[in-house]
Amino acid sequence: MKKTGPVAALATLSLLVAACGGTSDDPSGKPAEGGTFSFALSADPGALDPATAVLSITNTVLSLAYDPLVFTAPDGKIVPGLAEKWDVKPDAVTFTLRKDVTCSDGSRLTPADVAENVNHIADPETKSPVYGVLVPVGMKAEADDAAGTVTLSTPEPFSFILENAAQLFVVCGKGLKDRASIAHATSGSGPYTLTEAVPSDHYTFTVRKDYAWGPNGASVRNQGQPEKIVLRVVPNEQTAANMLISGDLNGAVVYGADRRRLEATPGVNKLVLAMGNGQFFYNQDDDRPAKDPAIRRALTQAINLPELAGIASSGTGRPVRGLVMDPKPCQGDGVTGHVPTFDPAAASAALDAAGWKAGADGVRVKDGKRLTIRLLYATTRGAGVLAANEYLAQSWKKAGVEVTLNGVIDTKLSESLNAAQDWDAVWLPIGVTLPTQLVGFLSGPSAPKGANFAHLSNERYEKLVAEAVTKPGEEGCKLWTESESALYDAADLVPVVENTVLVAQKGATFDFPAASFSPTTIRMTSAR
Repeated sequence: MKKTGPVAALATLSLLVAACGGTSDDPSGKPAEGGTFSFALSADPGALDPATAVLSITNTVLSLAYDPLVFTAPDGKIVPGLAEKWDVKPDAVTFTLRKDVTCSDGSRLTPADVAENVNHIADPETKSPVYGVLVPVGMKAEADDAAGTVTLSTPEPFSFILENAAQLFVVCGKGLKDRASIAHATSGSGPYTLTEAVPSDHYTFTVRKDYAWGPNGASVRNQGQPEKIVLRVVPNEQTAANMLISGDLNGAVVYGADRRRLEATPGVNKLVLAMGNGQFFYNQDDDRPAKDPAIRRALTQAINLPELAGIASSGTGRPVRGLVMDPKPCQGDGVTGHVPTFDPAAASAALDAAGWKAGADGVRVKDGKRLTIRLLYATTRGAGVLAANEYLAQSWKKAGVEVTLNGVIDTKLSESLNAAQDWDAVWLPIGVTLPTQLVGFLSGPSAPKGANFAHLSNERYEKLVAEAVTKPGEEGCKLWTESESALYDAADLVPVVENTVLVAQKGATFDFPAASFSPTTIRMTSAR
């Protein structure tokens, strides 16, 4: 099997778009006439070309303006999108497109447009960071405009080849001819068009009233469908909560302490969603301490993981069973029994045995070199994550490790992981929806040439994946689950908690699957 190739490292922050369920308490009232829907973004989304989008914030924005070939329903089933039907084979899927789809510039969407999207990402010259995740390595697209079909094929059988198509936003119209033009604009078939972009401040979208090709043919001809959507960049979560309570916002995603305040606020619709996992990776590059598996295991044993899980999730998390988000295509638990358990004495003994002896100041030293860990994390994930990284640092310091905390914004996190490579451990949420989407991050070419930002080389994982990827759908699930377990056994990464978040809503209701909008579900309501 070819290893998944060049992709940038941010499955972080829910890289991919898929439907997942949530629980909702809806006091919001009846649908009202359209108007303006306002939503808080925790950070600026950066460049808006779908071929370069690796952050969840970016995909949140793109979900308003772009469509995939098919959608994933909340129950995990695939439903029509740009494609009205499809034919699946182990190494290919042929989509028949709807004939009424138009791009935001008025041009008709063609199979050749769809093929261009796939082949653009797969072109080595493009250096697309989503190659190997949204577009499997070796995939080619062939269009038949006369028949109205496009075929996506891989060199060998590929698991979840249909499901993977639900993740790819399709660019059309002028944006296909000039990719630079969509760095701060949109050119898609989606229900909204970006009409104003003020980076680090706000992004305004206007509805396309003729849109009628959403999930299962959903349209925007609904009572309460907003005419405009304003995404406001509000990095401070407390500020976003205050704005929502006052009516200045209709929606915000809340991770931390303000969650409980909003949950107790009358008139706020409370949608609780799984939102990726909390875990940390070790950098296994040749010049890093964690290259040694004994060091990785010892560092893991120095952490009380249940306590860390409670801190990271502010008490709102759930036990983690794997790296793939709900609705999981594979239901096995690859975590339990495979992660080194809390044992400070064993951690200390292992570090001693590896030659790292405590110095006069308590920091361990080997061959004149101090045992130093540079801990990288994003500062926009709420107070719980900030506290969790401080807890990690303190736990490792007790074990004799010198720890430097390096908190950065989301875009700097990607740069540090891939280009600068200036880290030893990283707290990195993952939000993929298919196990195939993990392969490029967990094996293959290392950053900056590939997506393998942690320089992992786990032969057992790679062997199991090579077999699993040739099995269709659920048939390969046992192998996919075992492949994850191989990573935990080697302490390549340490799963901590399945996060949940509050998607708070006021004066509007909407679905928000995996950190992306389902735009045709947005309704302004009479309750304000």
